[in-house]
Amino acid sequence: MNLDLRTKRNSSLVGSWLLIAVLSAALADEPRQGPGDLRDGYDQPDYATDSTSLQSRKGYKTDLLSVLSAPPLGLPDIPIPQNNPVTADKVQLGRKLFFDRRLSANNTVSCAMCHIAEQGFSQNELRLPVGIEGKSVRRNAPTIYNTAYVERLFHDGREISLENQVWAPLLAKNEMGNVSIGVVIERLKNLDDYAERFMKAFGRGPNMQTVGMALASYERLLVSADSPFDRWYYGKDELAVDESAKRGFEVFRGKGRCIVCHTVSQDHALFTDGRFHNTGIGYFATMKPAETEFDVFLAPGQSERVKTDLAQTTGSEKFRDLGRYEVTRLPEDRWRYRTPTLRNVALTAPYMHDGSLATLRDVLLFYDRGGVPNEALDPLIQRLGLSNVEIEDLLAFLQSLTGSNIDKLVSDAHAAPIGGG
Repeated sequence: MNLDLRTKRNSSLVGSWLLIAVLSAALADEPRQGPGDLRDGYDQPDYATDSTSLQSRKGYKTDLLSVLSAPPLGLPDIPIPQNNPVTADKVQLGRKLFFDRRLSANNTVSCAMCHIAEQGFSQNELRLPVGIEGKSVRRNAPTIYNTAYVERLFHDGREISLENQVWAPLLAKNEMGNVSIGVVIERLKNLDDYAERFMKAFGRGPNMQTVGMALASYERLLVSADSPFDRWYYGKDELAVDESAKRGFEVFRGKGRCIVCHTVSQDHALFTDGRFHNTGIGYFATMKPAETEFDVFLAPGQSERVKTDLAQTTGSEKFRDLGRYEVTRLPEDRWRYRTPTLRNVALTAPYMHDGSLATLRDVLLFYDRGGVPNEALDPLIQRLGLSNVEIEDLLAFLQSLTGSNIDKLVSDAHAAPIGGG
């Protein structure tokens, strides 16, 4: 990797700051409350951490199966495959597997490290997640909320069931790094805390089928709706959202033309057409120079401007990301990616398949400009001419799509047994 560090810092300064931060955390009278180790304002010189906030990252088990009989307002019944009926034992086993780092090649990476519960089961802090041995993952981590309704999984739609999908990250060399399915199965068979759980859930031990079924059973129940929008639009509660959000919905289905891809039905809304579209993001990422510059924060107030060839850092394949084309090999599918759901979208920054847009406002401005022109640009992508007020109203609408059961699902995730638990 070619690094051009334009400024040099005194390493002893960083070391001194780390010592001060540790002492500050130890001497704090009360722990700061919040998920995990709070890092708000990390780039500021006066930043102070308090690792005791980890004590607040405790949760309580939730009855996840209740959504099978009564999906949250705004969602249809959850589709359950006939060959994998949901049971409590499968769900609890799948939840344990989801949070277990021992499923990676060197016991350091779990599914939950890229799909962080308190970050919308996505990852807010990195544009591209980091997998095993610090390797960068190729695309942004999509939310797992409401994946039960997704017919084609991954940004390029290369899998058609959750049961099959779970194996891709387990075997990817830059995610969990296992060299084969057999290695994963053998490792699970040698872990005493799994033997009884697999027998109870399936009547047999771990194999390719039961591992996939267990993980899928947990992920399938992470459904979230009953948002303020749902209570207003489907529940007819006029006070559930403010006037700005109501106007935003009118822009959404009118001038903004968003509803064409992020669909809404009379009795439910998945906010996705499940199809693949070229907005120009993939085209731009492929065609722009791989060499770039960015700031790396080393400590509060301490950063380095780094110039690097990202093709060498993360693998040149990333910069030839052709989206759906890599699955179908059809020229018209170049740079097409699956339409993501907008449910809980306020929780899942950064956005787009490569995490290149940091905020919802950035996304709206991108579409207002008409995307990035290219020969395969989807004809649905056009300049919108939105006013500042219309953009603010759209933001209010999008922020009204956060489900009412988020806290319960996060709490349940925090209650998951880790390691040998």
